[in-house]
Amino acid sequence: MSNRTIMIGLAFTALASAVAFMTLGVKAPWSFVLPFRGEKLAALMLVAVAVSTSTVLFQTITFNRILTPAIMGFDALYILLMTSAVFFFGGQGLLHFPPMAVFVITSIALSLAGLGLFGTLLRRSGVDLLRMVLTGIIFGVLFRSLTSFLQRMIDPNEFSVIQVVSYARFNSIDTEILWVALPVTLVALMAVWRLHRRLDVIALGDAMAANLGETSQRLQLQVLFLVGLLVSVSTAFVGPVVFLGLLIASLTHVLLRSPYHRVLLPAAGLVSITVLVGGQTILERVLSYGTPLAVVIDVIGGVVFLVLVIRGMSK
Repeated sequence: MSNRTIMIGLAFTALASAVAFMTLGVKAPWSFVLPFRGEKLAALMLVAVAVSTSTVLFQTITFNRILTPAIMGFDALYILLMTSAVFFFGGQGLLHFPPMAVFVITSIALSLAGLGLFGTLLRRSGVDLLRMVLTGIIFGVLFRSLTSFLQRMIDPNEFSVIQVVSYARFNSIDTEILWVALPVTLVALMAVWRLHRRLDVIALGDAMAANLGETSQRLQLQVLFLVGLLVSVSTAFVGPVVFLGLLIASLTHVLLRSPYHRVLLPAAGLVSITVLVGGQTILERVLSYGTPLAVVIDVIGGVVFLVLVIRGMSK
């Protein structure tokens, strides 16, 4: 099948998932259902597009389809921030803190952390991305160790608050922060789309990009900042989603054999919307919340990760 046919099919499945999410199991008046489910649908679509875009971009500039932004320690830093808040202010203090303030603070903290790491490592010429990835892994281990240390000193009665914020919360999305996350994400996506032709050049490799007149290091810094912004928004919005990006990117590359980002980015977004919205529809309307969507994604994504690693080792 051609890429156009596949794209049409992906758009249809994404639209069908959205329609099913809005209409299945409706027992209340539409005047209540449409705003209530509509805001949640918009939030799920925002997270889906942010996660898929950031993962495709990160894999492009690292030339590796196994790596994801989660490997840089963003999720571990988010959990550390939430654990620190519970440690210093208590579980009730965190729960009574305005959701908008929590979202803004965590987004800024994650963005600044990413920019500080990227800017420090890429400021000098000749610094490769491998050093940045290894540094991200080390920071992730450090953040998890600090989190474990703080959790041991927290009142056991307040530990449940940390458990709630440590996993992706697709069932209880706070739509109050939607109108802040939406414009930030749209601006980032517009910036990404303006770079899609340059990303095609970067994907050819540093040597080929240099021959074509593309300064890879400067573009890498721009892309990494956008990746950090998208990851910070999605993480602060629903919590850490470790394997979602890897799962979406892998499905996109299986369905489409195109190297062009004008095809990959929309396709990844449509696949992500189908997975998140369709999966949430099945779990809510069919299985009656029998299994959290985050658990299903982590299980499937973990299997995909192992398959990719084993395939890479066998080559």
